[in-house]
Amino acid sequence: MRAAIFFFSRKGGETALGVERRLTGEGYSCTLYAPEKYAVNGTSAISGSLRAFTGAVIKGGSEALVFIGACGIAVRSIAPYIKSKTVDPAVICVDECGKFAISLLSGHIGGGNRLANLIAEGIGAIPVVTTATDVNGRFSVDAWAAENGFVIGCMEAAKRVSAAILEEDVPICADVPITGTLPEGLRRGDGEIGICVSVRKRRPFKDTLLIIPKVLTVGLGCRRGASCEKIEEAVTEAFELGGLDFRAVRAVASVTLKSDEEGLLEFCGKHNLPVSFHTPEELESIVGSFSFSEFVKKTVGTDNVCERSAVFGGNELIVPKIVHDGVTVAVAQGFWEVRFG
Repeated sequence: MRAAIFFFSRKGGETALGVERRLTGEGYSCTLYAPEKYAVNGTSAISGSLRAFTGAVIKGGSEALVFIGACGIAVRSIAPYIKSKTVDPAVICVDECGKFAISLLSGHIGGGNRLANLIAEGIGAIPVVTTATDVNGRFSVDAWAAENGFVIGCMEAAKRVSAAILEEDVPICADVPITGTLPEGLRRGDGEIGICVSVRKRRPFKDTLLIIPKVLTVGLGCRRGASCEKIEEAVTEAFELGGLDFRAVRAVASVTLKSDEEGLLEFCGKHNLPVSFHTPEELESIVGSFSFSEFVKKTVGTDNVCERSAVFGGNELIVPKIVHDGVTVAVAQGFWEVRFG
């Protein structure tokens, strides 16, 4: 995680160092920026207009921006680059004396509220958080999803659920047991509107917010030269067969013999999925019951590529081998949980 910290005075520089220490301790890689006359001791100089410079920092991939100064400076600097709460970076404003740490933007999904609290704790400031669920002490589903690396199925549904939580407790269910004490705003049971945490396309409530854990591994095998389109068709068939949501995929796996397959690599690149390749010996060492192919055993060195690749690392097979026009697909699920408290 990368954080950009801006300051504009000598006093602000002292506060910025405190913020940097706190965020570095939380695993952030921090870069300090200041006007040229204050850019000393490793601080980078701000060149050109602050607004344009801020835009370049955002486009460079910083997940958090901290402005040490007036809120107006921060607002004017980020205004042209605000897109949506799903992609905006967290933006925090801290006064130069370090009295207040204000969450300005992306408080939930971007983690702005959490950062404001962390910074405040680190420098002895008062955190200022204004999102409705937080100030009312109610469960924030988008912040919770982001903290756990889950995907929010539909932002409009998330807004409706968040509005409902302000009025009453809403039900939550999951593919796995829910452990711990439910936070204020959640309950077990039925209801018109609710949250479902699942890798499947489930709609247990009339108005369901699906929260999707990224825990699935797609195991792939294919004949030489299989196109990206054929692989896409095969994977789609497997997911439809299993009733699975493709957004739950975290990785693709195959055998080392397929590491140069252009279609497979194109498929992974298209969906921004990491891919790992395992030797036939590694795949053969996996204990379990798998589909057997004598032809694959002779040509590849293992009796099954897709299923063994999918379960490699301890995953559980949930969609066994399917064959589609020279492509084999299997899907496995890694361990995950829904735990509160």
